[in-house]
Order: sequence, then C-alpha cells, then structure tokens
Amino acid sequence: MSQTGHNDEPDESTGTSRHDGAVLRAFRPGDGPGVVEAWRRGAPADPLTPGRFRSLVLLDANFDPDGLRVAVTGGRIVGAAYAVRRLVPQAGTDLEPEQGWIPFFFVDPAARGRGLGRRLLTDALDWLHGHGRTRVDFASYTPNYLLPGLDTGTYPEAAGLLASLGFRTLYEAAAMDRGLVGYRLPDEIARRRDDLTARGYRFTTPADDDLVDLIALAGTHFHADWARAIRECCAAGTPLDRIVVAREPSGRLAGWAMHGAYEAATERFGPFGVRAELRGTGLGKVLLHLVLERMRAHGAHGAWFLWTGEDSPAGHLYRAAGFTTTRVFRVLRREAAR
Repeated sequence: MSQTGHNDEPDESTGTSRHDGAVLRAFRPGDGPGVVEAWRRGAPADPLTPGRFRSLVLLDANFDPDGLRVAVTGGRIVGAAYAVRRLVPQAGTDLEPEQGWIPFFFVDPAARGRGLGRRLLTDALDWLHGHGRTRVDFASYTPNYLLPGLDTGTYPEAAGLLASLGFRTLYEAAAMDRGLVGYRLPDEIARRRDDLTARGYRFTTPADDDLVDLIALAGTHFHADWARAIRECCAAGTPLDRIVVAREPSGRLAGWAMHGAYEAATERFGPFGVRAELRGTGLGKVLLHLVLERMRAHGAHGAWFLWTGEDSPAGHLYRAAGFTTTRVFRVLRREAAR
C-alpha cells in the first residue's frame, strides 16, 4: 500500500483531526501515489492511473493544491474530495466567479461509516465558499472531467450523501457503446452519402487549413470545450484522418465527426456536430457512420462516449446507429441559500 510519509497528528497549521482519527488537509507533493491507490479502493468501478491523474488533475491550469482535500490516517491516504474553480477562462474572459465544481470524491471502504465522506465534502464546499462560489456542480467540470456526473446505481451511498448536503439532479448524461467487430457501412448510409455528394456536399479528411473553420464552428455553435479538445489533440499530433468534415455546396463547413480527441483514446467517439439548420438532411448519420468505418479500419473493436441526452435527437441518432446505453450519470447542483 502506498504511504504518504506524513504524520497525521492533529496540527492546526496543516490539517484537522476528529473522532474518526483522520486528518483533513490540502494536497502536498508526494501525495499523488497515495491518492491514486485510495481512489482504486474507493471507486473500483472507475480506477485511475497515475498518468491520468497527472494529466487531468495536476496539470490542469485550474488546479489549486488547496482545493484537493485529502484525508490521512496513520500516514495513509484514505479519501479525498476535489474542489476546483476557474483560474483560467474556458472562453473569452469569463472566470464564472459564482461557479465551482467537485469533480470527484471517494473514501477507502475500510474508513467508511464514520462520517469521513461528509467531512471531506463539507471541507471542499467550505473551500469553494471561501472563494465566493455560491453554486457547485458535481461533476460536470470542463476541461478535465473524469466522469460526467454520479452513477447512482454504482455508487448509491455517494448519492445519498450528496443529496443530504443539498445537491439536486440538474440533468442526466448517458454513456453509450457499440461493437464494431464486423462493422460495415450500411447500404442506406452509402446511398445517402452518394445523394448528398451528387448535390454538391463534400465529405473529406480536413487539411491543416480546414482546422481554423472546424475549431471556430465547434466553439461558436457547440461548446468551447469541444474547440479546445480539437485544438489540443491536433496540436499533440492526432492524425487528421481521425476527423471527417462535411462542406456544403457553397463551401461552408456544415459539420464534422471524429474519434481519438480525448486522451488519444482511439475507441472514444466524438465530438460530433452538424449546424442546426442542416439537421434532418442525413448529414449527421453519414458523418457518424463514416467515422465508425474509419475506426474499424484502425482496428477498433468498439466505439464509446460518455455524454449525451438519452432522449435527445443525438441520443436517438446514436441508438439508430446501434449504440446502447451502458451507464447513466446524474449531473448534480448545490446552490447556497440566499
């Protein structure tokens, strides 16, 4: 088991201890391995690697060590709750001064039943409140969320604890998967592609210069985090053949679909979007399937993503393409009493 190397005797300058024997304090250098090991014990359905912890937490531009609250017992990390607020705007100059997030919390099973999870969450909420945050979401933080929200079926105790602290369901996010073994482009999709092509639409791999239009479309018409993801993955060397773009007969970019944008995961589909006024033309279906075809050509055995509305138009499109819901996450929100 990983050791932190820190004494857990009560010390007002470094942390607080109560009847459960755990000291709560800010993250320190040397804590990383202990946090990852405790995470694996506390959230076994969603294990984390040191590399992902480094990339998604420690190297996040908004990371503040004081916001990562850890619980230590006998020199061993037994839980953590991560609070984060924007230090760098996601887009423009907006730091969302009222908004905070708790992307994750966990407690080692051996340390449960003594109120430690409540202490950690309260500590994290107090830290956010001290920075003026009156609205806190679990766990829809971008850019570096680990999960979209809480899987209440997998973690019912966490659901009860968050509810008791005033968190309420804001909306649900469905994660979907489909197998790609034996996948072939459906005849219906090939016909729709050919029909659109005959009308002057073009489906291509983007050239370098096309990325300017693509990032602008993603950021302006969809989500700033999608624009960031496309920019960063391409800058990191993701091959452009992971992307299919569609252009109208006029030459205007109509939409795109891609895979491998997040953490270089080949089997992770998305982001994916078509201009609102062009939905219903079949462009989305064609783009989706053209990327699934490429994923299979790259050796992918499956395609998955974490976040869509199960009953949204996108959710219906995915189901029609053979995706099924594998998990449902609740995005939760707590607002301070006014």
